[in-house]
Amino acid sequence: MTVPSRARIVEVGPRDGLQNENGEVPTQVKLELIERLADAGLPAVEATAFVSPKWIPQMADHTEVLERIHRKPGVAYPVLTPNLKGFEAARAAGATEVAIFGAASEAFSKKNINCSIAESLDRFRPVAEAARAANIKLRGYISCVLGCPYEGDVAPAKVAEVAAALADMGCYEVSLGDTIGVGTPGKTRAMIEAVAARVPVGRLAGHYHDTYGQALANIYASLEAGVACFDASVAGLGGCPYAAGASGNVATEDVVYMLHGLGIETGVDLERLVDIGQWICGVLGREPSSKAGRAIAAKRRKAA
Repeated sequence: MTVPSRARIVEVGPRDGLQNENGEVPTQVKLELIERLADAGLPAVEATAFVSPKWIPQMADHTEVLERIHRKPGVAYPVLTPNLKGFEAARAAGATEVAIFGAASEAFSKKNINCSIAESLDRFRPVAEAARAANIKLRGYISCVLGCPYEGDVAPAKVAEVAAALADMGCYEVSLGDTIGVGTPGKTRAMIEAVAARVPVGRLAGHYHDTYGQALANIYASLEAGVACFDASVAGLGGCPYAAGASGNVATEDVVYMLHGLGIETGVDLERLVDIGQWICGVLGREPSSKAGRAIAAKRRKAA
């Protein structure tokens, strides 16, 4: 199959990338990060998560973040809403797109959100109904589509079952997450083919972690399967909590570099993206995980 001529990137750095930071990230820094990413051409920037501060302290300022963003026309600012209470708070703060998240692994679902897969889907249905009634777009996430830290391999048929349930609820797009980054291109292709038999491939997105260095290869396999939307995090922000010391989200700079090299349009300004990665990592006191970002920055320094 011919790869798509254009791909959409959902930037998850401000939420998925920052949520596990130990030190508090100031609200103003989050706002600047979101706005700079939008200005760099990202069509969707996941802004925050309406979850209990007890569980994710880093997202305690979710209402202030969503209310204070200077929204760029044409850019989506989705937020995570795990339940109806979170949805109502997000709607009150001006959300126009929300996301719900389940898992393809029973063990992970019970460990992560303290309920079975079926129970999690029952929990999401009122959110989906409320979103539809309020004309708010709904996106779905599935964790552990290529492996689980507790169960090991996950059957593609199970992923397809959960994806179909989320699509039937009204999710315009279902993001398939390799939460622990164990997937390989062959397994990725088989999983997508199974899911695409239940949900049109145009409604699927890939969310690959780079724990084993396979994220870009899995994105390429997904492109070959017809997927044209990918989640990524600037500078590779966000670790993998289930593999000590492992890298987490694939870096947006690396994804954009590869896509542009394939002649696939993204609308993203890579040079500006590299600047953002350097800036936020400076604020956080760390080195960017993006290989493309580091190489481009080093080339600039050498030329200066």
